[in-house]
Amino acid sequence: MQYNQFDLLPILMQLILAAGFVVLTIFVSSLLGPKRISKNKEQNFECGIESVGNARIPFNIKYFLIAILFVLFDVEVIFMYPWAVNFKEFGWDGLWKMGIFMFLLVIGLLYEFKKKGLEWD
Repeated sequence: MQYNQFDLLPILMQLILAAGFVVLTIFVSSLLGPKRISKNKEQNFECGIESVGNARIPFNIKYFLIAILFVLFDVEVIFMYPWAVNFKEFGWDGLWKMGIFMFLLVIGLLYEFKKKGLEWD
């Protein structure tokens, strides 16, 4: 297929318009926004609790592990939904492929249990 030089012009115009809107919005809000600088304004505020100490304290890696595993298994469920909706159209071939998919999912879960990745110490 041969492209004309003007075929991509609407996309270029939309990109320029979007970038211009972002830049204009940031610029105008910096001009119109209040500029009150005080010691109280520059303090960190977290849910009404006074900030104490350094925010860079180490904490347990299990938080990250549980979050990553949640996202991983949540995405697996997202792949299962379209399959369930179109179950009849996929037939036996789709059932076989979903069986392999579920098998690999269970193997991953058993691996996590074996490595004690889901235990909270």
